[in-house]
Amino acid sequence: MSAELVSVIKTPRYGREEAVAAVRRHFAALGVEEQVGPATRALVKPNLLMKRAPEGATTTHPDLVYAAVVCLQELGVWEIVIADSPGGPYTESALRGIYRACGMEEVARDTGARLNFDLGEGERENPAGVKAKKFAVIAPICRADFIVDVAKCKTHCMTTLSGGVKNLFGSIPGLQKPRMHYRFPETEDFSQMLLDLCGAVRPDLVLVDAVECMEGDGPSSGVKKQVGLTLCGRSPYAVDECLCRLMGFSPEQVATVRLARERGLFGGEVALTGDEGALQNRHFQRPRSSTVDFMAGVPAPLRRPARWVMRTLFTPRPLIDTAACVGCGKCAESCPPQTIVLEGGKARIQRERCIRCYCCHEMCPVGAIRVSKNILTKH
Repeated sequence: MSAELVSVIKTPRYGREEAVAAVRRHFAALGVEEQVGPATRALVKPNLLMKRAPEGATTTHPDLVYAAVVCLQELGVWEIVIADSPGGPYTESALRGIYRACGMEEVARDTGARLNFDLGEGERENPAGVKAKKFAVIAPICRADFIVDVAKCKTHCMTTLSGGVKNLFGSIPGLQKPRMHYRFPETEDFSQMLLDLCGAVRPDLVLVDAVECMEGDGPSSGVKKQVGLTLCGRSPYAVDECLCRLMGFSPEQVATVRLARERGLFGGEVALTGDEGALQNRHFQRPRSSTVDFMAGVPAPLRRPARWVMRTLFTPRPLIDTAACVGCGKCAESCPPQTIVLEGGKARIQRERCIRCYCCHEMCPVGAIRVSKNILTKH
Protein backbone atom coordinates (compact mmCIF):
# COMPACT_ATOMS: atom_id res chain seq x y z
CA MET A 1 0.00 0.00 0.00
CA SER A 2 1.54 3.34 -1.06
CA ALA A 3 2.04 6.23 1.33
CA GLU A 4 -0.90 8.60 1.79
CA LEU A 5 -0.19 12.27 1.11
CA VAL A 6 -1.03 14.71 3.92
CA SER A 7 -0.47 18.45 3.56
CA VAL A 8 0.62 20.40 6.66
CA ILE A 9 0.54 24.20 6.55
CA LYS A 10 1.53 26.65 9.27
CA THR A 11 -1.54 28.76 10.02
CA PRO A 12 -0.55 30.80 13.08
CA ARG A 13 -3.85 32.59 13.56
CA TYR A 14 -7.41 32.78 12.30
CA GLY A 15 -8.47 35.31 9.72
CA ARG A 16 -10.15 34.77 6.39
CA GLU A 17 -7.16 35.85 4.33
CA GLU A 18 -4.78 33.56 6.21
CA ALA A 19 -7.21 30.64 6.05
CA VAL A 20 -7.82 30.99 2.30
CA ALA A 21 -4.07 31.15 1.65
CA ALA A 22 -3.54 27.95 3.64
CA VAL A 23 -6.39 26.05 2.01
CA ARG A 24 -5.24 27.11 -1.47
CA ARG A 25 -1.88 25.50 -0.71
CA HIS A 26 -3.58 22.36 0.58
CA PHE A 27 -5.78 22.07 -2.51
CA ALA A 28 -2.84 22.62 -4.86
CA ALA A 29 -0.72 20.01 -3.08
CA LEU A 30 -3.50 17.42 -3.29
CA GLY A 31 -4.61 18.20 -6.85
CA VAL A 32 -8.18 19.02 -5.88
CA GLU A 33 -8.65 20.90 -9.16
CA GLU A 34 -8.66 17.52 -10.93
CA GLN A 35 -11.63 16.30 -8.87
CA VAL A 36 -14.10 19.17 -9.03
CA GLY A 37 -15.71 21.52 -11.52
CA PRO A 38 -18.90 23.42 -12.37
CA ALA A 39 -21.04 20.27 -12.21
CA THR A 40 -19.81 19.30 -8.73
CA ARG A 41 -22.29 19.27 -5.85
CA ALA A 42 -20.07 19.87 -2.84
CA LEU A 43 -20.80 19.37 0.83
CA VAL A 44 -18.69 21.09 3.47
CA LYS A 45 -19.17 19.24 6.75
CA PRO A 46 -17.75 21.07 9.79
CA ASN A 47 -17.83 20.00 13.44
CA LEU A 48 -20.77 21.92 14.93
CA LEU A 49 -21.09 19.93 18.13
CA MET A 50 -23.08 22.51 20.06
CA LYS A 51 -24.18 26.14 20.26
CA ARG A 52 -20.86 27.69 21.23
CA ALA A 53 -18.84 30.62 19.90
CA PRO A 54 -15.76 29.78 17.80
CA GLU A 55 -13.48 31.15 20.53
CA GLY A 56 -14.32 28.12 22.67
CA ALA A 57 -12.37 25.79 20.32
CA THR A 58 -15.24 23.29 20.46
CA THR A 59 -16.36 23.69 16.86
CA THR A 60 -14.65 24.15 13.50
CA HIS A 61 -13.70 27.81 13.15
CA PRO A 62 -15.83 29.64 10.56
CA ASP A 63 -12.73 31.04 8.85
CA LEU A 64 -11.68 27.50 7.85
CA VAL A 65 -15.19 26.78 6.57
CA TYR A 66 -15.14 30.07 4.67
CA ALA A 67 -11.78 29.15 3.15
CA ALA A 68 -12.99 25.71 2.08
CA VAL A 69 -16.00 27.26 0.35
CA VAL A 70 -14.03 30.03 -1.37
CA CYS A 71 -11.33 27.66 -2.61
CA LEU A 72 -13.96 25.33 -4.05
CA GLN A 73 -15.59 28.30 -5.77
CA GLU A 74 -12.22 29.30 -7.24
CA LEU A 75 -12.13 25.85 -8.85
CA GLY A 76 -15.53 26.42 -10.47
CA VAL A 77 -17.81 24.74 -7.92
CA TRP A 78 -21.01 26.72 -7.52
CA GLU A 79 -23.32 24.34 -5.62
CA ILE A 80 -21.98 24.16 -2.06
CA VAL A 81 -23.92 23.17 1.05
CA ILE A 82 -22.71 23.53 4.64
CA ALA A 83 -24.24 20.80 6.80
CA ASP A 84 -23.82 18.93 10.06
CA SER A 85 -26.05 17.10 12.52
CA PRO A 86 -25.02 18.53 15.89
CA GLY A 87 -25.55 16.86 19.24
CA GLY A 88 -29.16 16.99 20.41
CA PRO A 89 -32.36 17.35 18.36
CA TYR A 90 -32.09 17.74 14.60
CA THR A 91 -34.65 20.49 14.04
CA GLU A 92 -34.71 23.68 12.02
CA SER A 93 -34.70 25.86 15.13
CA ALA A 94 -31.78 23.94 16.64
CA LEU A 95 -29.79 24.20 13.41
CA ARG A 96 -30.53 27.90 13.08
CA GLY A 97 -29.27 28.61 16.60
CA ILE A 98 -26.11 26.58 16.09
CA TYR A 99 -25.35 28.11 12.68
CA ARG A 100 -25.67 31.57 14.24
CA ALA A 101 -23.57 30.82 17.34
CA CYS A 102 -20.84 29.00 15.41
CA GLY A 103 -20.42 31.70 12.75
CA MET A 104 -21.86 29.72 9.85
CA GLU A 105 -24.54 32.31 9.02
CA GLU A 106 -21.83 34.84 8.15
CA VAL A 107 -19.98 32.28 6.03
CA ALA A 108 -23.13 31.52 4.03
CA ARG A 109 -24.04 35.19 3.69
CA ASP A 110 -20.59 36.20 2.45
CA THR A 111 -19.96 33.28 0.07
CA GLY A 112 -23.39 32.31 -1.24
CA ALA A 113 -23.00 28.77 0.11
CA ARG A 114 -26.25 27.29 1.38
CA LEU A 115 -26.87 26.27 4.98
CA ASN A 116 -28.70 22.97 5.23
CA PHE A 117 -32.19 22.97 6.74
CA ASP A 118 -33.35 19.78 5.05
CA LEU A 119 -34.25 17.48 7.94
CA GLY A 120 -34.67 14.45 5.70
CA GLU A 121 -32.37 11.47 5.71
CA GLY A 122 -31.03 8.90 3.31
CA GLU A 123 -29.00 5.73 3.52
CA ARG A 124 -25.36 4.98 2.82
CA GLU A 125 -23.90 1.48 2.71
CA ASN A 126 -20.54 -0.06 3.47
CA PRO A 127 -20.61 -3.75 2.46
CA ALA A 128 -17.25 -4.25 4.19
CA GLY A 129 -18.56 -2.94 7.50
CA VAL A 130 -17.60 -4.90 10.62
CA LYS A 131 -20.28 -3.66 13.03
CA ALA A 132 -22.73 -1.98 10.65
CA LYS A 133 -23.19 -2.10 6.89
CA LYS A 134 -26.00 0.46 6.49
CA PHE A 135 -26.37 3.90 8.03
CA ALA A 136 -29.10 6.50 8.11
CA VAL A 137 -27.40 9.80 7.25
CA ILE A 138 -28.51 13.38 6.79
CA ALA A 139 -29.88 14.06 3.31
CA PRO A 140 -27.06 16.36 2.06
CA ILE A 141 -24.59 13.48 2.40
CA CYS A 142 -26.55 11.50 -0.18
CA ARG A 143 -26.86 14.38 -2.64
CA ALA A 144 -23.21 15.42 -2.62
CA ASP A 145 -20.63 14.06 -5.02
CA PHE A 146 -17.70 15.79 -3.29
CA ILE A 147 -17.55 15.82 0.51
CA VAL A 148 -15.09 17.95 2.46
CA ASP A 149 -14.84 16.76 6.06
CA VAL A 150 -13.73 19.91 7.97
CA ALA A 151 -12.80 18.56 11.39
CA LYS A 152 -11.60 20.20 14.60
CA CYS A 153 -8.49 18.85 16.32
CA LYS A 154 -9.65 17.90 19.82
CA THR A 155 -9.28 15.29 22.48
CA HIS A 156 -12.31 13.11 23.12
CA CYS A 157 -13.29 11.36 26.33
CA MET A 158 -14.43 8.19 24.56
CA THR A 159 -12.29 7.96 21.42
CA THR A 160 -9.20 9.83 22.74
CA LEU A 161 -9.09 12.11 19.71
CA SER A 162 -11.66 13.74 17.47
CA GLY A 163 -10.44 14.19 13.92
CA GLY A 164 -11.35 13.16 10.41
CA VAL A 165 -13.03 9.85 11.29
CA LYS A 166 -14.89 10.95 14.43
CA ASN A 167 -16.21 14.12 12.76
CA LEU A 168 -18.28 11.95 10.42
CA PHE A 169 -20.42 10.84 13.37
CA GLY A 170 -22.21 14.13 12.68
CA SER A 171 -23.50 12.53 9.47
CA ILE A 172 -26.01 10.57 11.56
CA PRO A 173 -29.26 12.49 12.12
CA GLY A 174 -29.95 14.03 15.51
CA LEU A 175 -30.94 11.75 18.34
CA GLN A 176 -30.10 8.65 16.30
CA LYS A 177 -26.53 9.26 17.49
CA PRO A 178 -27.29 8.29 21.13
CA ARG A 179 -28.84 5.09 19.79
CA MET A 180 -25.52 4.24 18.18
CA HIS A 181 -23.79 4.84 21.49
CA TYR A 182 -26.27 2.49 23.12
CA ARG A 183 -25.71 -0.19 20.48
CA PHE A 184 -21.94 0.13 20.78
CA PRO A 185 -21.13 1.20 24.35
CA GLU A 186 -17.57 -0.17 24.32
CA THR A 187 -14.85 2.04 22.85
CA GLU A 188 -13.57 -0.78 20.65
CA ASP A 189 -16.98 -1.54 19.13
CA PHE A 190 -17.88 2.13 18.81
CA SER A 191 -14.61 2.79 17.01
CA GLN A 192 -15.27 -0.10 14.63
CA MET A 193 -18.66 1.45 13.90
CA LEU A 194 -17.02 4.83 13.21
CA LEU A 195 -14.72 3.19 10.68
CA ASP A 196 -17.73 1.49 9.07
CA LEU A 197 -19.48 4.87 8.88
CA CYS A 198 -16.40 6.50 7.38
CA GLY A 199 -16.38 3.83 4.69
CA ALA A 200 -20.06 4.50 4.00
CA VAL A 201 -19.80 8.30 3.81
CA ARG A 202 -16.48 8.21 1.92
CA PRO A 203 -15.27 11.81 2.30
CA ASP A 204 -13.21 13.04 -0.63
CA LEU A 205 -11.10 15.41 1.42
CA VAL A 206 -10.34 15.93 5.11
CA LEU A 207 -9.36 19.42 6.25
CA VAL A 208 -8.46 19.83 9.93
CA ASP A 209 -8.61 23.01 11.96
CA ALA A 210 -5.60 22.71 14.28
CA VAL A 211 -5.05 26.43 14.68
CA GLU A 212 -6.65 26.46 18.12
CA CYS A 213 -7.25 22.94 19.41
CA MET A 214 -8.70 21.40 22.56
CA GLU A 215 -6.82 19.24 25.05
CA GLY A 216 -7.87 17.56 28.29
CA ASP A 217 -11.52 16.65 28.69
CA GLY A 218 -12.67 17.20 25.11
CA PRO A 219 -14.69 17.35 22.99
CA SER A 220 -16.44 20.21 24.82
CA SER A 221 -15.06 20.61 28.35
CA GLY A 222 -11.34 20.69 27.65
CA VAL A 223 -8.82 23.52 27.51
CA LYS A 224 -7.96 25.53 24.41
CA LYS A 225 -4.46 24.89 23.05
CA GLN A 226 -2.74 27.09 20.48
CA VAL A 227 -1.03 24.99 17.78
CA GLY A 228 -1.18 27.08 14.59
CA LEU A 229 -1.56 24.42 11.90
CA THR A 230 -4.02 23.17 9.34
CA LEU A 231 -3.81 19.68 7.84
CA CYS A 232 -5.42 18.24 4.74
CA GLY A 233 -5.49 14.85 3.07
CA ARG A 234 -7.61 12.47 1.05
CA SER A 235 -7.49 9.70 3.65
CA PRO A 236 -9.16 10.38 7.02
CA TYR A 237 -7.13 7.51 8.46
CA ALA A 238 -3.82 9.07 7.39
CA VAL A 239 -4.88 12.47 8.67
CA ASP A 240 -5.81 11.00 12.05
CA GLU A 241 -2.45 9.22 12.15
CA CYS A 242 -0.85 12.65 11.77
CA LEU A 243 -3.04 14.03 14.54
CA CYS A 244 -1.73 11.28 16.83
CA ARG A 245 1.78 12.50 16.08
CA LEU A 246 0.77 16.12 16.68
CA MET A 247 -1.01 15.39 19.95
CA GLY A 248 1.60 13.00 21.29
CA PHE A 249 -0.65 9.93 21.36
CA SER A 250 0.52 6.49 20.28
CA PRO A 251 -1.58 5.18 17.37
CA GLU A 252 -2.00 1.99 19.43
CA GLN A 253 -3.83 4.04 22.08
CA VAL A 254 -6.38 5.48 19.62
CA ALA A 255 -8.79 2.72 18.66
CA THR A 256 -9.92 4.21 15.34
CA VAL A 257 -6.31 4.58 14.18
CA ARG A 258 -5.19 1.16 15.41
CA LEU A 259 -8.24 -0.60 13.97
CA ALA A 260 -7.89 1.19 10.62
CA ARG A 261 -4.44 -0.38 10.36
CA GLU A 262 -5.66 -3.81 11.46
CA ARG A 263 -8.47 -3.73 8.90
CA GLY A 264 -6.15 -2.71 6.09
CA LEU A 265 -7.86 0.65 5.58
CA PHE A 266 -4.53 2.37 6.01
CA GLY A 267 -1.04 0.96 5.74
CA GLY A 268 0.51 3.33 8.25
CA GLU A 269 2.71 5.18 5.75
CA VAL A 270 2.27 8.95 5.38
CA ALA A 271 4.06 11.28 2.96
CA LEU A 272 4.03 14.84 4.28
CA THR A 273 4.10 17.95 2.12
CA GLY A 274 4.07 21.67 2.82
CA ASP A 275 5.45 22.72 6.21
CA GLU A 276 6.09 19.11 7.17
CA GLY A 277 8.65 20.05 9.84
CA ALA A 278 5.86 21.72 11.83
CA LEU A 279 4.18 18.38 12.54
CA GLN A 280 5.80 17.78 15.91
CA ASN A 281 4.62 16.39 19.23
CA ARG A 282 2.76 19.20 21.03
CA HIS A 283 2.16 17.07 24.15
CA PHE A 284 -1.61 17.36 24.45
CA GLN A 285 -3.10 16.62 27.86
CA ARG A 286 -5.12 13.42 27.54
CA PRO A 287 -8.78 13.23 28.58
CA ARG A 288 -9.24 11.90 32.10
CA SER A 289 -11.33 9.00 30.81
CA SER A 290 -8.48 7.91 28.55
CA THR A 291 -6.02 5.30 29.78
CA VAL A 292 -3.08 3.41 28.36
CA ASP A 293 -4.40 0.79 25.94
CA PHE A 294 -3.81 -2.35 27.99
CA MET A 295 -5.65 -4.34 25.32
CA ALA A 296 -2.85 -3.91 22.79
CA GLY A 297 -0.88 -6.83 24.26
CA VAL A 298 -3.84 -9.03 25.18
CA PRO A 299 -4.55 -12.01 22.88
CA ALA A 300 -7.66 -11.41 20.76
CA PRO A 301 -9.83 -14.15 22.41
CA LEU A 302 -9.24 -12.59 25.83
CA ARG A 303 -9.80 -8.97 24.90
CA ARG A 304 -13.54 -8.86 25.55
CA PRO A 305 -13.44 -10.28 29.11
CA ALA A 306 -10.35 -8.21 29.88
CA ARG A 307 -12.12 -5.14 28.57
CA TRP A 308 -15.13 -5.89 30.82
CA VAL A 309 -12.84 -6.03 33.87
CA MET A 310 -11.16 -2.77 32.93
CA ARG A 311 -14.48 -1.07 32.27
CA THR A 312 -16.20 -2.34 35.42
CA LEU A 313 -13.37 -1.70 37.87
CA PHE A 314 -11.26 1.08 36.44
CA THR A 315 -13.10 3.12 33.80
CA PRO A 316 -13.84 6.68 34.99
CA ARG A 317 -17.48 7.66 35.46
CA PRO A 318 -19.28 10.92 34.74
CA LEU A 319 -20.05 12.90 37.89
CA ILE A 320 -22.54 15.76 38.19
CA ASP A 321 -21.62 18.94 40.03
CA THR A 322 -25.04 19.71 41.46
CA ALA A 323 -24.00 23.24 42.41
CA ALA A 324 -23.20 24.02 38.77
CA CYS A 325 -26.13 22.06 37.26
CA VAL A 326 -28.87 24.35 35.92
CA GLY A 327 -31.39 21.58 35.28
CA CYS A 328 -31.61 22.19 31.53
CA GLY A 329 -31.97 18.48 30.77
CA LYS A 330 -29.48 18.41 27.87
CA CYS A 331 -27.66 15.50 29.53
CA ALA A 332 -30.84 13.47 29.94
CA GLU A 333 -31.84 14.24 26.36
CA SER A 334 -28.54 12.95 24.98
CA CYS A 335 -28.15 9.91 27.28
CA PRO A 336 -28.31 6.71 25.16
CA PRO A 337 -29.69 4.36 27.89
CA GLN A 338 -31.86 7.14 29.37
CA THR A 339 -30.20 6.72 32.74
CA ILE A 340 -30.23 10.41 33.75
CA VAL A 341 -33.23 11.84 35.57
CA LEU A 342 -34.06 15.35 36.77
CA GLU A 343 -34.93 15.56 40.45
CA GLY A 344 -35.57 18.86 42.17
CA GLY A 345 -34.26 20.75 39.19
CA LYS A 346 -30.95 18.86 39.18
CA ALA A 347 -29.65 15.97 37.07
CA ARG A 348 -28.93 12.61 38.66
CA ILE A 349 -27.20 9.63 37.02
CA GLN A 350 -28.53 6.15 37.83
CA ARG A 351 -25.09 4.60 38.04
CA GLU A 352 -26.06 0.97 37.61
CA ARG A 353 -27.29 1.70 34.07
CA CYS A 354 -24.53 4.13 32.99
CA ILE A 355 -22.61 2.83 29.95
CA ARG A 356 -19.86 5.46 30.33
CA CYS A 357 -20.14 6.88 26.84
CA TYR A 358 -19.69 10.44 28.23
CA CYS A 359 -22.42 11.89 26.00
CA CYS A 360 -23.70 13.81 29.05
CA HIS A 361 -20.26 15.32 29.64
CA GLU A 362 -20.00 16.16 25.96
CA MET A 363 -23.36 17.91 25.70
CA CYS A 364 -23.55 19.80 29.04
CA PRO A 365 -23.64 23.50 28.08
CA VAL A 366 -22.38 24.73 31.47
CA GLY A 367 -19.63 22.20 32.22
CA ALA A 368 -21.46 20.76 35.21
CA ILE A 369 -20.45 17.17 34.42
CA ARG A 370 -16.88 16.07 34.96
CA VAL A 371 -15.19 12.72 34.50
CA SER A 372 -13.94 10.99 37.64
CA LYS A 373 -10.23 10.33 37.97
CA ASN A 374 -8.91 6.99 36.79
CA ILE A 375 -7.53 5.07 39.77
CA LEU A 376 -4.80 3.44 37.67
CA THR A 377 -3.35 6.47 35.97
CA LYS A 378 -4.39 9.09 38.55
CA HIS A 379 -5.38 11.51 35.77
